[in-house]
Amino acid sequence: MGMYASNAGKSGGEYYTPQEVSELLTRIALVGRAEVGKVFDPACGSGSLLLNFAKVLGKENVRQGFFGQEINITTYNLCRINMFLHDVDCNEFDIGHGDTLTDPLHWDDGPFEAIVSNPPYSIKWAGDDNPLLINDSRFSPAGVLAPKSKADLAFIMHSLAWLATNGTAAIVCFPGVFYRSGAEQKIRKYLIENNYIDCVIQLPSNLFFGTSIATCIMVMKKSKSENSTLFIDASREFVKITNNNKLTPDNIEKIVAAYVNRETAEHFARLVPNSEIAEQSYNLSVSSYVEQEDTREAIDIAALNAEMKRIVAREDVLRREIDDIIAEIEGAE
Repeated sequence: MGMYASNAGKSGGEYYTPQEVSELLTRIALVGRAEVGKVFDPACGSGSLLLNFAKVLGKENVRQGFFGQEINITTYNLCRINMFLHDVDCNEFDIGHGDTLTDPLHWDDGPFEAIVSNPPYSIKWAGDDNPLLINDSRFSPAGVLAPKSKADLAFIMHSLAWLATNGTAAIVCFPGVFYRSGAEQKIRKYLIENNYIDCVIQLPSNLFFGTSIATCIMVMKKSKSENSTLFIDASREFVKITNNNKLTPDNIEKIVAAYVNRETAEHFARLVPNSEIAEQSYNLSVSSYVEQEDTREAIDIAALNAEMKRIVAREDVLRREIDDIIAEIEGAE
């Protein structure tokens, strides 16, 4: 799957989330758990995120099965095949085909203790063109729908609605959803004021096939013990592999440890009171709260100025010597 996505570029990326990102999402969703009931991905693609729970926990520790939905019929079939290839029996998974946002197929299966997803970035959806959606129990609590041209926060609201009280959701997001104004700002306000956002993680750029965008992870919980949000700047946590960046096991370990410890670390992590986020107009960009390390070379202005004076003086000497040589040549003629 990874080789296919790498060779197919953007189209292949629709089918596959890099294993390192899958592992990071899964480990965050499983912090404090040795087993889990139902796991869910509302935009499951080839199923790699769901299958990573079996890899991390062992299939027997996903007690009530794997659930997902995919709109692309080819990818949907690929996901089902992938389940069988990984020895997940048909009675252990329920993968649906359809539009998660307008025709969700797992109303009776939730809530889910662990939700992970890498939904499509800023795609169009029905939005307020469909008057029924504002009354949908998934979207109505925010009082506003995600823009028709940008469905990102619709996936967030959907995941939150189907998240168990004791569960964790880890969703890969397009960075624009963290700072854009309008309806998206109102949805962020709802999420912060109700203390649903547990953490925002800035990932490195160029991690995903077909795009160089530096995406983020939004982690959500419904039962937090503190009225604050953790911000982690992991933009420098990668190694360069051919055309893409890659998270190493050490990178993943560092990010997960910061998430678990919830302590401020200079240039890397900061626990921010939600009142401060409100003062920032509910901007959730990591760069607004975690100052990046200044790696530029320090300049000694006094030493630089002295060097410039030395160069100018030397230039004057050379100019006079050149003038003398020219005058001598002209005299000889």
